[in-house]
Amino acid sequence: MSKDVKQGIGNGRVGTLIEALPYMRKWAGKTVVVKYGGAAMTDPELERSVMKDLVLMHYVGVRVVLVHGGGPRISDMMERLGHEPKFVSGLRVTDEPTMEIVQMVLVGSIGQGLVSLLNAEGGRAVGIACKDANLIAACKKECEAGDLGFVGEVENIDTRLIDTLNVAGYIVVLTPVGSDVTGKSYNINADTVACAVAQALAAEKLIILSDVPGVLRDVSDPQSLISKMTTREADRLIADGVVNEGMIPKVEAAVGAIGNGVTSVHMIDGRVEHSLLVELFTEEGIGTMIVAGGDTSDE
Repeated sequence: MSKDVKQGIGNGRVGTLIEALPYMRKWAGKTVVVKYGGAAMTDPELERSVMKDLVLMHYVGVRVVLVHGGGPRISDMMERLGHEPKFVSGLRVTDEPTMEIVQMVLVGSIGQGLVSLLNAEGGRAVGIACKDANLIAACKKECEAGDLGFVGEVENIDTRLIDTLNVAGYIVVLTPVGSDVTGKSYNINADTVACAVAQALAAEKLIILSDVPGVLRDVSDPQSLISKMTTREADRLIADGVVNEGMIPKVEAAVGAIGNGVTSVHMIDGRVEHSLLVELFTEEGIGTMIVAGGDTSDE
């Protein structure tokens, strides 16, 4: 390799670091909540890539809180144990045997697995279920379409344990299983938990890793990505049917989080390697960013 080629490669790497520096300064000491699920959890290489991103964020001073899902793995374990997964309004019907499986998979397998990966990449991670230290007080979620069983919603949240761990320099990994005043466990939607935690922590950012590039004007056209929109625009897109089906609860949750103190919500494609770093530390970013306010130049 010639000297000029080597110098060009070196300059490119330095340029990348220089571009990232203002963003590193900007996010240092700030809390970022990441909701992690979807395809990025089913591909071991992508999973390791996401963990590397989180550790790097941690090392440049970001206070990282990771909320994980695990729906496909729960369904797989249910089928292996002879239970048929059932859903009502997009939520898993959770009877008592299913609740045991949920805890076994989320707490005992996925949560601890992510902690191990983060630590292996040089992080200092601690995994906790949302019922630990009464972090999330849950209550049964009522649904007009049918009884959901032990599916819960967030009634109250106590962030003291998260704050203590973050201040002490730990990455916090949260499993979305809460409990009520009697100690009864509830399966809570991971998006719901991530939004509630982000609100309670007044997080600078909530980043949702999903299986799509972000919010699309045309679901069949990845080029129709909306890079930035306001809460007012988000409401209008839902009303107009542009945002539909499974994206509706995510966007509604994002709007609610921003209305309760979260500065911005980002929906990015977890299938893209290092998408977290691109979103946080580059000018162009990736995916859709939702902020408070009126119209943007996208309209």
